Amino acid sequence: MATTTEAPTAGLEAGASTAAVTRPKLHGRAFYESIGSPKYILAPMVDQSEFAWRMLSRSFIPASEQKNLAAYTPMFHARLYKDTENYRQCHFQAVRPDDSNDTTGTAATPTNPTPTTKPWLDGNPAIDRPLFVQFCANDPDALLGAALKVAPYCDAVDLNLGCPQGIAKKGKYGAFLQEDQDLIFKLINTLHKNLPIPVTAKIRILDTRAATLAYARNVLAAGASILTVHGRLREQKGHLTGLADWETIRWLRGQLPPETVLFANGNILQHSDLQRALDATDADGVMSAEGNLSDPAIFSRPPDPGTETREYWRGKDGKGGYRVDAVMRRYMDILHKYAAGQDPPSRRPLFIPGDDTAWMEEMDRAEAEQDEPERKKRRRDVTNGPKSAKSRALSPNYSAMQPHMFHLLRHFVSKHTDVRDLLARSRAGDLEAYERILSMVERKVAEGLIEYEARGAEMFAGDEVLGPEADAAEVVEEDGESSRGAVKRCKRPWWVAQPIIRPLPKEAMAKGAVSLSKKDKAKLKAAGNGEAAKEEGKEEEVKQNGEKEDQSFQEKVLETDDKLLAG
Repeated sequence: MATTTEAPTAGLEAGASTAAVTRPKLHGRAFYESIGSPKYILAPMVDQSEFAWRMLSRSFIPASEQKNLAAYTPMFHARLYKDTENYRQCHFQAVRPDDSNDTTGTAATPTNPTPTTKPWLDGNPAIDRPLFVQFCANDPDALLGAALKVAPYCDAVDLNLGCPQGIAKKGKYGAFLQEDQDLIFKLINTLHKNLPIPVTAKIRILDTRAATLAYARNVLAAGASILTVHGRLREQKGHLTGLADWETIRWLRGQLPPETVLFANGNILQHSDLQRALDATDADGVMSAEGNLSDPAIFSRPPDPGTETREYWRGKDGKGGYRVDAVMRRYMDILHKYAAGQDPPSRRPLFIPGDDTAWMEEMDRAEAEQDEPERKKRRRDVTNGPKSAKSRALSPNYSAMQPHMFHLLRHFVSKHTDVRDLLARSRAGDLEAYERILSMVERKVAEGLIEYEARGAEMFAGDEVLGPEADAAEVVEEDGESSRGAVKRCKRPWWVAQPIIRPLPKEAMAKGAVSLSKKDKAKLKAAGNGEAAKEEGKEEEVKQNGEKEDQSFQEKVLETDDKLLAG
């Protein structure tokens, strides 16, 4: 549906044009179709879905299919974004800092979304669309003020209603707004009425289907054009994450108007899970967060056998994936080109067995440098990196480097602890240091490929999935009781980008990672397998407005605080 919206001039930056421009504003499915009806969505992740990572994820997708992937920025704090120039520069770089105060041309404003300044990184129409900017907020005016500043540079603004972290509880935002449905309505409706672009929202399921339906209806009635549903409760995080409830998302799909645009979130470990989720939930699109962090190529279809490039490895059992050295190369090249504004270094072709190994011998000679005293090496490293400490501090693309590499190389560094230790000592933005890490990764991947070529599965002797004793024909059902089936399906050699599979709650308790009382164990079991929500949803008659009395979720699931999961 298209509506004619006259964007407000209140709150515009000093010096900007205040002439209101009337233009059509699309809503709901009309908006979704206008951006290409993307089926795959890169999730908003705190400090982890920044421009460079979005570019990396997009780089694996053919140019003809780019519109099939929409991406979200990391979650920004609305009040800080509205009030603090330094916060804006450190988190969203739509134009260069020296262009943002340009008074010689026409600045980008909510009423004039086509600035004369040249697009830079975030939201650049040529390379970073479709793009949704996500905020957390509990003040409608602050949210609107922040949203107006990014409106010229994105396709929609999203309200985070899913963050389960302790900091969100303390600040009363994210998933800790879900008890205040009136405030949620005001936040979304304020943007719907006053923002020149659509507003969307991301929620978690509640403890009953009736409550979840009422929640979804409230968000849509407030004006959200797209609703993303994470199929987990607020309390399902860390060791208690468990499986997302696809059945409830599908049930929700059937209860909402057919024109509703719905994205499903949860349980995406590898590319094949994307279509499984679409089929299981009947959603319009499927979102990936942690799966994308472990394998940024997750949204691209794997190459057919026999068409692989050097970047993609396929084993003798037919299973494969993108090599971590190849992915890290792409990532580093993006940082050089966009964040540092310089040409990437020239690189030799990725090694495959049969290639010349002279470069490995050269590395052996160069490794004598590691005999230097540690203090001297640290002093030398201080001089490396981008142009200045200020440029490192201002770039969100640099600050995300270390956590990204720990996600990508999680399985790699469990074997090669020297790379892990070097990565732990690395500093944000020190591109030269990361190039040295890349060289080590390339060398160790080459050694692994050579050994695999010679020994095959024997090199993984003792591994029940990869080793020669593994039963390839064994089928392990994937359920809410054990992660063994997911491990068997997804595990690859350490040189392949692959998901980090969390132990399911029962396994975590068995290992002593979680200690619960009998009462809490019963609550966790009910939440983890979704039976409580499903049975109640089947038995109760849902009223027209979806309202139903229900108990507090905090009485149903033990709450934990996990800083690693943003929701």
